[in-house]
Amino acid sequence: MTSTVQNPIELLRDSLEEQFQRNTDQLAELTLRSRQPGRGGYDHDALAALIASARQTVSDTAQALRRMAEGSYGTCERCTADIPLQRLEILPHARFCMPCQGGQTG
Repeated sequence: MTSTVQNPIELLRDSLEEQFQRNTDQLAELTLRSRQPGRGGYDHDALAALIASARQTVSDTAQALRRMAEGSYGTCERCTADIPLQRLEILPHARFCMPCQGGQTG
């Protein structure tokens, strides 16, 4: 009998991979719209903000997947403590534990 229960980190990897693909597709679509006459119906500033947000999300997700591949995923980049699974489930690309995140500036 095959178990259907997956490791929580595997589930997070699957979620991050799906998020990466979805946001990469969104970024490509928004970039294409930005080159169209009339920007595909988007206001210039709104389109620029959407593109910037999509780029940041793609970058954050790619970095999380890289940390998974390197074996450092789930470890705070500041204090090296484990990031609680509950935080990773809410914010899969989290780089810091809550105490360190609270201490971040800008």
